[in-house]
Amino acid sequence: MARPHPAHGQNWSTFLKNHAQQVRACDFLQVIDLFFRQIYTFFIIDLGSRRVVHFGVTPHPTDAWVAQQLREATPYGLTPRFLIRDRDSKYGDEFTRVAGASSIEVLKTPYRAPKANAVCERFLGRLRRESLDHILVFGDRQLHRVIKEYVEYFNRARPHQGIAQRIPEGIVPQPAWPRRGRLIAVPVLNGLHHDYRRAT
Repeated sequence: MARPHPAHGQNWSTFLKNHAQQVRACDFLQVIDLFFRQIYTFFIIDLGSRRVVHFGVTPHPTDAWVAQQLREATPYGLTPRFLIRDRDSKYGDEFTRVAGASSIEVLKTPYRAPKANAVCERFLGRLRRESLDHILVFGDRQLHRVIKEYVEYFNRARPHQGIAQRIPEGIVPQPAWPRRGRLIAVPVLNGLHHDYRRAT
């Protein structure tokens, strides 16, 4: 039976709904630092859980670097069946070879279909509005630290409307939270956001 391939049809949204647990998506976000240098961030997101699986930061997103990010995002053969990407030239031959060697079917977004990679686009928008728009970026190392803290908050504490207000890492079984105790606010990004927990 042939695999469904929605890249040129009108059933893209139906495909994503039916196969979300087998699909990841990736995209780039360009950031300009305080010294007007371009820094690129690369993300891979699991569509079923909305969890950010992997991210990388670099001023030079070569094909070899992007391929390495895919390797790091799929350790021990834990690969999705499908990976959605846009038609950016940063995805080169080596990226394609790494995906093929891992039996990942790469789905390029259709032309003139900005909503085809909507989960990634929404995440990148949230990252800008909820974090980067409030911070002066001095370089790639600092940007990596900021994004790491935001991604941990995004995965472990932030409810998502697309998954019925659940938390991405809360979809898998987690230790039960204490039902009683004082509620405390743990600051994220120096108080820009807060993670609310029960004090033990």
